[in-house]
Amino acid sequence: MFTKILIANRGEIACRVIKTARKMGIKTVAVYSDADKDALHVQMADEAVHLGPPPSAQSYLLADKIVEACLKTGAQAVHPGYGFLSEKREFQEALAKAGITFIGPDSHAIFCMGDKIESKKLARQAGVNTVPGHMDVIRDADHAVDIAGQIGYPVMIKASAGGGGKGMRLAWNEAEAREGFVSATNEAKSSFADDRVFIEKFIEQPRHIEIQVLADSFGNTIYLGERECSIQRRHQKVIEEAPSPFLSPEMRKAMGEQACALAKSVQYKSAGTVEFIVGGATGEFYFLEMNTRLQVEHPVTEMVTGLDLVELMIKVAAGEKLPLTQDDVKLTGWAMEARVYAEDPFRNFLPSTGRLTRYQPPAESNQVRVDTGVYEGGEISMFYDPMIAKLITYGPTRDAAINHMRDALDAYYIRGLSHNIPFLASLMSKERFVKGNITTNFIAEEYANGFHANDLPADDPTVLIAVAASVKAAITARNIKVTGQFPGHEMKVPVEWTVVLNGEYHDVETRPAEGGFAVVIGGEAVSVKTDWQIGQPLFRGSIEGRNVCVQVDRDGVSYTLAHAGSRVKALVLPRAAAGLNKLMPFKAPPDMSKYLLSPMPGLLRAVEVKEGQEVKAGEALAVVEAMKMENILKAERDGTIGKIHAQAGESLAVDQKIIEFA
Repeated sequence: MFTKILIANRGEIACRVIKTARKMGIKTVAVYSDADKDALHVQMADEAVHLGPPPSAQSYLLADKIVEACLKTGAQAVHPGYGFLSEKREFQEALAKAGITFIGPDSHAIFCMGDKIESKKLARQAGVNTVPGHMDVIRDADHAVDIAGQIGYPVMIKASAGGGGKGMRLAWNEAEAREGFVSATNEAKSSFADDRVFIEKFIEQPRHIEIQVLADSFGNTIYLGERECSIQRRHQKVIEEAPSPFLSPEMRKAMGEQACALAKSVQYKSAGTVEFIVGGATGEFYFLEMNTRLQVEHPVTEMVTGLDLVELMIKVAAGEKLPLTQDDVKLTGWAMEARVYAEDPFRNFLPSTGRLTRYQPPAESNQVRVDTGVYEGGEISMFYDPMIAKLITYGPTRDAAINHMRDALDAYYIRGLSHNIPFLASLMSKERFVKGNITTNFIAEEYANGFHANDLPADDPTVLIAVAASVKAAITARNIKVTGQFPGHEMKVPVEWTVVLNGEYHDVETRPAEGGFAVVIGGEAVSVKTDWQIGQPLFRGSIEGRNVCVQVDRDGVSYTLAHAGSRVKALVLPRAAAGLNKLMPFKAPPDMSKYLLSPMPGLLRAVEVKEGQEVKAGEALAVVEAMKMENILKAERDGTIGKIHAQAGESLAVDQKIIEFA
């Protein structure tokens, strides 16, 4: 067994590998860029080696630097995590040449499965069902339109070396095929240094289901059930679960056996994932690709099988046999994973970079797991994926796993930047999701006009009113206690208050009670049990016997309360003051409708218009690159360009002016 391994990655996956290595008694070496010098994975590792500047092309993608780091530190093996160099056969070969073990498959398997075009040809030879399409490289936009027409719309344009939703575009007509080819090739070149793309038929109402395989060097290959990954936005997975609510035991067996057949055809060893697309109406499944690495969503498989996939990868790489056979694999319970991202769901999910001024994940238990690579005071950099953490919950049933996820999302306290927890809470509340009636079109269908506040789950206002009144009563009592009193004129905590919530006024009465407060709302008595202390960000307790967790932030004389994805401002006033508050004038925000503002921090790649030019609604105005993704900003209505405030190549801040309309 190895005594020291290097993790050629960063963030949560680097921390995840370090935890298992530590459990196995193996020392670890981290690598880092300038942007990650204070990162959590650097702090957790036994040693750390600096690679270079923040851009991954100058740091995490430098194979020779990582080989050099192994030789310098005496690391005997490298775990690549996912992304970066994890599926680069040249990296595996460079390590092998230096006498260092790659914790993953050999270069032959990486080459065969890493190229989406070649992998589909091999899959056909291995007897695996494949999606109809054109498996050769598309030369240019005209060729893309020609091939798409032959296959029949809709089609999917995909980067041959792609992954993570990058270099993928869905086209429903010739114009979209032409534009999609350009965007997909640009993204593919930027993200993978390989601009080859291919086209295949887009399966409508599809499910995305993947099979986890595990193989050793002795010819033993098994599958560890499936993961349902259909909840996606822009081809990026948002929610994953195991098992799938759709698959029958017969389908699971058929897909698992095909996945193993494919793995065996390339002499695969280590953990890998074979992805399938399943027709929701017919149940027919087709091979998409094989990921020759650990998947982001591997924790849900670990939760339902009780296995540590990273540990098994390390053991296989060290030459050990798999400690179990197919008959030993048992799926127990249900697991759900939600990807918590630094992005603003209310602004079309634009990346949000910056410092985590407060960060308190939910407590881990047998039902809750948090895989993260950040900490309070740390920074989400513009140079890498904006993932904050993966939140995983487990229960004996799917409903139980969903309920644990809802509770854990309520308890996830993040401040300093925007995050997608409101969106995740909304997803968990959707009737279709709860019933398991999902496809990869789910988000596009349920949020056809984008994500808005009215998409949040309906919440009983009694909860927030009772919490606001209890918080105000507790703080007022503390203030009176520490304030000097005049004999005969002692201050008392008022009983009658008015809670202003979402512009509505609610008269309440609040009195101390055993274990909390007795609150009367609209004539109805509400029992609030809590041990909340002033200054704690989470108000935990029960309201009329229902357990609740509400995030509480002081905001001047108000409180901001967050629960079930919603964030509302609560103002608690004495009755007389509430009457006066109704008379306060409202100040309207400035009108910015005549400006095109940068929706995110990023690089202005191009300005597609000139001053004085007339534009039509839907016409491209500018291209902003953030987190390696190109974002085309289009005109919302017809108009004339008045002034251009920013030039191509300029770094933009969020809400920075790009174009002013006449």
